[in-house]
Amino acid sequence: MIQGVQIELISADRLSSLTTLEKIRTILDSVMLGNIVVLERGLSPDEQSMLVEVTMREIQPGGFSGIEMETYPGKDAAKGGFFARLFQGKGPEGRMTVIGPAGQLKMLKIERDRLVAWASLSSGR
Repeated sequence: MIQGVQIELISADRLSSLTTLEKIRTILDSVMLGNIVVLERGLSPDEQSMLVEVTMREIQPGGFSGIEMETYPGKDAAKGGFFARLFQGKGPEGRMTVIGPAGQLKMLKIERDRLVAWASLSSGR
């Protein structure tokens, strides 16, 4: 039997066809199985908040321990401040998001255009 970490890459096209709740369930269901999920285009700030909120309800002692999530900002993120978001109606979109089980995924280096992560085979339960 081959051992390893399953990585699920989800395209921006697939995500854009889903409702917010469908996105959250797709991501969380995969992560709860121990998979690492990579989104081509990150979630909106509201969607990220909802993912964290739903995740908190799913945490169980001795079971699912939560998620590790990191997004690096899009190229236009530095240009927009509070007033830009206020007048444009939304914040900058993230370019890529990596999400995985909290006990299995650890971000080692986060830079403007690079994420370096370490993934283990199990959460050590």
